[in-house]
Amino acid sequence: MTSRRRRLSAHDWAEAALEALGTGGVAAVAIEPLAVRLGTTKGSFYAHYANREALVSAALTLWEQRSTEAAISTLETEPDPEARLRRLLTQAARRAGQNLSETNIMASAGHEPVAAVVRRVMQRRVQYLVSLFEQVGFPRTEAVHRAALAHTAYVGLIEMMARLPGALPIDSPGATAGYVESVVALLLHRTGGGDPQEKPEGLLP
Repeated sequence: MTSRRRRLSAHDWAEAALEALGTGGVAAVAIEPLAVRLGTTKGSFYAHYANREALVSAALTLWEQRSTEAAISTLETEPDPEARLRRLLTQAARRAGQNLSETNIMASAGHEPVAAVVRRVMQRRVQYLVSLFEQVGFPRTEAVHRAALAHTAYVGLIEMMARLPGALPIDSPGATAGYVESVVALLLHRTGGGDPQEKPEGLLP
């Protein structure tokens, strides 16, 4: 007696595509290999998606929701913006060495529609950081500069720890905590200056 095969949903396909995208980039999102991995046929795929591009788009939407919107929603439960910033940077640093998915997706940003989603995610993150620095008390210009610095530090950190594990001396939990505290102290250090009304061109809409 043969067991009945579970009917796969569009979400199942998007999950598998996101995993493939995270481990091998856009080229790894191929229908036949994904069908084999899921234990199904291409017919299951076409029951949910018109083509491969639609599947890539669904996977990217899933990544955007989890990596950015869900993370921001969780952080918003903390009322103190400075504590929120510290928690955000701590979580980012702890995930850095395990974040191959993020680095591979960003590395695929030369392809559409990956580029559009990655750009939107990066802008959303920077905008959120700007709002945190403004809530802490920095004027607009300074908040934008510090948000850009915080985000580029994060991108560099995940790239180094994912591609060259062990190259940075902050792999242990104690070292990571010390790193985060140093980064927070640097980002919150007040240097004075900056026009609250000035809006740097190109960073924010």
